[in-house]
Amino acid sequence: MPFDYTAAIAAVCGDICFRVPELRHIDMGRVAVGFSQTKNSEPYGVFASATPLRFENGDSTYQSRGRIWTVQKHFRPDGIEYLYILYFYVPRFIELPLSQKLDTIVHELYHISPLFNGDLRRFGGRRFAHGSKKQYNQTVNRLVQHWLKQEPPAGLWEFLCYNYEGLVEKYGKPSGMRIPAPKIIPVRN
Repeated sequence: MPFDYTAAIAAVCGDICFRVPELRHIDMGRVAVGFSQTKNSEPYGVFASATPLRFENGDSTYQSRGRIWTVQKHFRPDGIEYLYILYFYVPRFIELPLSQKLDTIVHELYHISPLFNGDLRRFGGRRFAHGSKKQYNQTVNRLVQHWLKQEPPAGLWEFLCYNYEGLVEKYGKPSGMRIPAPKIIPVRN
C-alpha cells in the first residue's frame, strides 16, 4: 500500500507553522504540497522549492512588453485557490539526513511572504529571495531548533528519519500529489 508522502509532509509543515511564531502567518490550507520525481538520489541539486502563485506584492497580474500576464491558478478540490506550491524532489529529498530534511522544509516555508499574499518573502538587493545566505540559513536553523524544543509528536515526523529504502520497508512506497508547474500566461482582454 502506498504511503502519501506529500500529505505527511503537509502535516509536518502545518505543525511547524503552528509552533513557530515567525511562520504562523502561513495557512497550509492554501499551500499545495507536491512532489517531483528526480532521476537519481545524488546528494546535490535541488531538494525542494517554494513556488509563489502571485507576483511581487501579491499582484495577480504583471505587465511586460505591452502585455499583461498572470500565473496559472491552482485550486483545492473544494474550489479554494492555492497561493503557493511546495515541491519536494523525490528520491533526492528522502535520502537526506533528518536534520537536512527539517532545514529544507523550514527553508522553503520561510520563503513564504509574511503577508501571505502569494508572493515570496523579499530581501533588499539583487539576492531578493535569500538576502544574506548565511543569515538566511542561521534563521532557518534557529526556527528548526525552536520547533524541536516544542516537542512535536514523534509520530508526526518519524517518517522523515528514513532514507528511501527504509521508508518503503516501514511505510510503503511513497506516493502523493503531483502538481504541474504553473505557467505564466497572457491575460485575455
